Formats: sequence, C-alpha cells, structure tokens
Amino acid sequence: MRKTYLIVTSLLASLTANAAPNPEMILVCYPGGAVNAKDANAAMSSMLRVVERVGQWPENSFTSLFTAKADECKKQIADKHPKFAITSLGLYLELRSQHNLVPVVQPKIKGQSSERYRVMVQKDKYQNLDQLKGKAVGGTVLEEPSFISKIVLAGKYDLAGFNLKPSHQAIRALRSLDKGELDAVILNEQQFNGLASLQMSKPLEAIFTSEQIPLMGVVANSTTTTPEERLRFGQALEGMCADSEGKKLCDLFGVEAFTTVDAAVFEPMVKLWTNGK
Repeated sequence: MRKTYLIVTSLLASLTANAAPNPEMILVCYPGGAVNAKDANAAMSSMLRVVERVGQWPENSFTSLFTAKADECKKQIADKHPKFAITSLGLYLELRSQHNLVPVVQPKIKGQSSERYRVMVQKDKYQNLDQLKGKAVGGTVLEEPSFISKIVLAGKYDLAGFNLKPSHQAIRALRSLDKGELDAVILNEQQFNGLASLQMSKPLEAIFTSEQIPLMGVVANSTTTTPEERLRFGQALEGMCADSEGKKLCDLFGVEAFTTVDAAVFEPMVKLWTNGK
C-alpha cells in the first residue's frame, strides 16, 4: 500500500531521544510497488523533517532507504540490521525469527487495521479458483508469492498451478484483465477500493475474498532496541495524527491514526505461515 508506506516512513523520526552521530537509517520495504526510490526517498525526507520538529529531535537525525524488491529488503536487513523498518506482512512473517522482529504500530485506514484480498475476474467468466488453474493471474502482490499462498489463500491452493504474471502497477494489471490478456488479478483492499474510479469496458467480480488480514506498519529489532524505546516510539506515532501539521500528512495519505499493537494480533498469521505450503 503505497500511501501507508510513505506516511509511516514520515513518522519514524521518533526512534531515540538523542540524535546519533550519523543519521539513523530507516529501511522501507514496499514489495511490488510502483514507487521509484528517488521519489520515495524525497517524499520521506520532507516528512521526516516534520516529525523531527514534532518530536523535538534534531533536524536530519534520520534518513531512509527504500526498496520495492523483496530480495533487496532481505539483504538490507541482513547487512545493516536496522533498528526499525517498514515491511510488508509477508516479510515480517518470513524474517521475524531470524532477525528478532516485533510489530510496533499499525495504521488505521477507514476505521480498520486489517484488510481483505480479492481475486477479480471478468463477470461470469469464472466461478472459482479451481477454474483458474493454468490461467494467467496478475497483480502487484505477486512479488510475494509465499504470502499469497500461505496467508491470502490460507494454504488451500498451490500457486504452482497458476500462470503467475506479477505487475508493478495494479491499474496496468486491471487493464490487461479488461482486455482479456489476464484471466484474473489479485488485489489488496486499497486497490480494490480504487476500482470504482476506473472505467472498465467489462464488469468485474470477485470469485475469492480472503479472511481479514492485519495491516503491517512498523517493526523493530527486539535485540537492538529496548522496550522503553519501542514504547516511546509507539506513543510518538500514536500522537502524530493529532498534531496540526502531522494531521495534514495523515489526511493526505488517507491514514486516520497509528495504533500500538500487541504481537498476539499477528499470531494467527504466524500459525498460517508456519503450517502453510
């Protein structure tokens, strides 16, 4: 979710009470996203300056490193060991044990801190996922096939049975679906909500809707951060959208609030990941 990743990044200046001799690197992972690193880092830089002022931290205390590649994110976490990062839920589930990751905050969007995924097809063309076996299935979320298989599809379908066509732009995948170049597209909640603004020549329908899946926001390395740092960090983020300037940023990106979260919220997802195919 592009908006969530950018706005959360702007709030990460709340890491410590004192600026490090060198800026603290904040890793931002947006697998499959269409945002380029130059634009993303420019937006993040301006937002970080606002948060430094709000949180009364020295200017330029923090910097960001952005990637839209899951493999690059894994490499950066392994090489640089950032204290805090924005990751997808799939990356958190995959890396949590190896890198001691714990969730810190979740975004709240339209009153929800969870979302559903949907498999969209041309209306009346297919009735279920079994009929898509061997067919072309696209979507930005396919950058993380293990997440789709284990979490979205709850381990009930083997993605090897589909002809996967990952895309960096949801709208491009949907246009291909409209033209019949794709048989189906997998959408997250934000992408699905944007369908109403698109003019499609053929009506679409969902033949699969996932269970509610918690939104992932910010994670911390529990061995390089203290409980006090994580608590203070979470509290700072919770207050961000109530600040007059911070609220403008939150409104701009459609985020109502950030809430601290207990790791237990993600335990059902951990179980699915562990038991999944």
